[in-house]
Amino acid sequence: MPRSDRARTADELTTLVSQMSRKLRAVSSEAELTPSQNSVMGRLERTGPATTAALARGELVRPQSMRATLAALEERALVVRAPHPTDGRQVVFSLTPEGVELLGSGRRARRGWLAEALDAELTPEEHQALAAVLPLLRRLVEA
Repeated sequence: MPRSDRARTADELTTLVSQMSRKLRAVSSEAELTPSQNSVMGRLERTGPATTAALARGELVRPQSMRATLAALEERALVVRAPHPTDGRQVVFSLTPEGVELLGSGRRARRGWLAEALDAELTPEEHQALAAVLPLLRRLVEA
């Protein structure tokens, strides 16, 4: 495939992924969160309680930025701090039940919108073709 075709494919895929992300965010109850807040909450859900420093490293942001993100989430009672189990100078943050519920309701809303869109807009053959592309997209994400 010529380089210009690969660049065009990359441009179109970038645009479509961004549009899909915005659409999914818009239908979600998590739309009221910033992308950074949503990402931190997802990380806490996946990996469990973490320090500010660990979250900053994982999200590739400065600790000061992470402190501001965590303060906003804490103010909304979506995360809670607790003493570090082995280092009394540190605290760990974890999701509150409200935070877990917000993530779950957002996930259900996104899944529901996308499932309805797949049913309404794609033929069974198109749905099958889209499903066949998913492993390729996963490989790109994991590269």
